[in-house]
Amino acid sequence: MQNGFIVRTSAAALMALAFISLSIVPARAQSANTAAKSAGRRMPDGHPDLQGTYDLATMTPMERMPGDPPVLSKEQAEKVQKAEMARRTADGGKLDPNRGTLPVGGDKSQGKSYFEILEKAGGGAVGGYDRLWLNQGTAYTMVDGQIRTSIVIDPPDGHVPPFNAAAKKRRANAFGLPTSDAGEESQDVRAATRRGEYDNPEERPLSERCLLGFGSTSGPPALPDYFYNDMHQIVQTPDTIMILTEMIHDARIVRMNGQHLPKNIRRWMGDSVGHWEGDTLVIDTTNFTDKTRFRGSTENLHVVERLKRIDDKTLLYRFTVEDPETWDRPWTGEMTWPATNQPMLEYACQEGNYALGDVMRGARKQEAEEAAAKTQK
Repeated sequence: MQNGFIVRTSAAALMALAFISLSIVPARAQSANTAAKSAGRRMPDGHPDLQGTYDLATMTPMERMPGDPPVLSKEQAEKVQKAEMARRTADGGKLDPNRGTLPVGGDKSQGKSYFEILEKAGGGAVGGYDRLWLNQGTAYTMVDGQIRTSIVIDPPDGHVPPFNAAAKKRRANAFGLPTSDAGEESQDVRAATRRGEYDNPEERPLSERCLLGFGSTSGPPALPDYFYNDMHQIVQTPDTIMILTEMIHDARIVRMNGQHLPKNIRRWMGDSVGHWEGDTLVIDTTNFTDKTRFRGSTENLHVVERLKRIDDKTLLYRFTVEDPETWDRPWTGEMTWPATNQPMLEYACQEGNYALGDVMRGARKQEAEEAAAKTQK
């Protein structure tokens, strides 16, 4: 587990933030008036100045939760925020020293909120991250005056399109599963073991090996990870734009008005080439490796991002993802990037993970048990 978390807000302060967040978010909304006022903030070359540090932490999930409408009213959002902040405050209290042991396999009860579900999936079911480790969003993304319930806006249902036949077959082969069992929600841990994921340290996930931040926080597309380290900094020149991600200090270099590298040159975050369309920065990224696999995609992933200043403290970020070998149609997401005065801090990712030995030993023990069970049959 990485030890790179940065705690900027105490659990006690989160409840107070909940009651001011709704008053803050509307100031970030896109409008013609604020866009007009920000037109004067430009670089010496005449293009909009997008520089600054932005905090992508948000309560808006990537995909819409079941039963949620596309847009929340202020009252609906406030109700959810208050409930979530109350949960976080209670969760951040002192643990009962006389509490009982967890059931075998951990607490498998269904989480009630989006963040509670994420925290259980991230190890909270067996006593993983506690509140000290987490620095999560306290407000929804608001665009065009709408409080959004998903970053995905196309398809209109707020969900990433399902895998196509090629992706299902690829996933089935990788996990050793029948194609019918290889959907996005497959959670067969033993199937993952058959894939060889625990055979050696070089097969462990990229974020665990401190190569890329988890949850596509480094991008593209650049997304919130919903746990911590959601800061991004933009540094801009006429020829090059850098987007620095706080988690694992990933730095994307966007070459302006250039040509993509030859197809045989592949990069962890792809090859990003930018150009201006009026006041919108357009970033076209190809040449991914076959190891990144954003949401199950292939090395032929193609991402187009658009960044536009909508007021002095907010950028509008829109991205479109396509890979014909994974989805039958492109899909699009959109969110705001609110500026922050918080500094970018060092992310101390621990490559020499002491838990790795236990991971390897656990995998070998599981294999021995499976072999013994086959012998007894």
